[in-house]
Amino acid sequence: VQILINMATSSTPHSQIFPPLKNDLVLRAAKGQKTERVPVWIMRQAGRYLPEYRKAKGNTKFFDTCKNPELVCELTLQPIHRFNLDAAIIFSDILVIPVAMGLTVANDPGEGPVYADPISCPEDLKKLNPDFDIVSELGYVYEAITLTRLKLDGKVPLIGFTGAPWTLMKFMIENVSAGPNPNKARRFLVEHPDASHHFLGMLKDAIIRHLVHQVKAGAQMLQVFDSFAGELGPILFSKFELPVLKQIARGVKEKLQEMNLDPVPMIVFAKDAHFAIEDLSHSGYDVVGLDWGVQPLHARKLAGSHVTLQGNMDPVMIFASKDEIKKAVKDMLNSFGTQHYIANLGHGILKDADPDHLAVYIDAVHSYSEDMNAIA
Repeated sequence: VQILINMATSSTPHSQIFPPLKNDLVLRAAKGQKTERVPVWIMRQAGRYLPEYRKAKGNTKFFDTCKNPELVCELTLQPIHRFNLDAAIIFSDILVIPVAMGLTVANDPGEGPVYADPISCPEDLKKLNPDFDIVSELGYVYEAITLTRLKLDGKVPLIGFTGAPWTLMKFMIENVSAGPNPNKARRFLVEHPDASHHFLGMLKDAIIRHLVHQVKAGAQMLQVFDSFAGELGPILFSKFELPVLKQIARGVKEKLQEMNLDPVPMIVFAKDAHFAIEDLSHSGYDVVGLDWGVQPLHARKLAGSHVTLQGNMDPVMIFASKDEIKKAVKDMLNSFGTQHYIANLGHGILKDADPDHLAVYIDAVHSYSEDMNAIA
């Protein structure tokens, strides 16, 4: 395995390292190609709602878990063993980039302020190292991706991911989990526009490098999580975030081409940024992810037919009865249709969700979409 991991980080073609892919549904859907049924994967599908996850992770700290490639591989594969999913997504976190750039971890996410030294003024940007050695700082992510891709044995594609520049900037300034200070990062944008553009540019460059290394290691699809995009509103989003999101899509594809690596489909998920669906559909991404707050028909009208949409059932619907889940899936599919579409929840699955109810959701997506395609 270690020899193959070394090969994956060299210039050896992936076709010579990894097993052939048996289920390419999600890749075809992302590219706008015809699919016999709707593919489905779930944000946070490897996570705390699974008893096997809690058992495997035990008391290991979250960031320590992320740095253990064997454990990451096991956690990533758990939902693939349990459910009939059409993609795996590597178990990691969006906050690894700020750490690689020099911020010090104080707590695991959800257990208090994440960073001991958040950014509070433009002067603080000097303590960040935008030119960090990405392999020495984040090599554990790439090793986990290669190991997982090998262990998947071609069953489904493997998705890599990152946080978007604005969402990372917000975490780095507000130290999310430190307490309610929801306007601090937005204030920074307005009070320090030049420093903000510089900050977002630094993050954008790091994100491009991180995504390219994930593909080099074996990721077959990429998602950019902009979890706090909606709070920017249309003006700040257009001025600060949309330009760097476009540069990420373009930059990743250009770098892959330079390295003679095949391009991979890219998803942008800008939560609550319903005002930006049309702009995002022309931003260079193959797929636009949607949260549960937007009507599918309205989203399709804004996005047009040239991009694939992903989403968007409300995560709390997993707590509904199994019959209600099936009805919600049927309604969702009737709204989105079965082509140019990837089914998912509108955000991550909640930690108290019943895995059996999620299985109903996944299986219903497949069975109903197959029936719809048979009639069409």
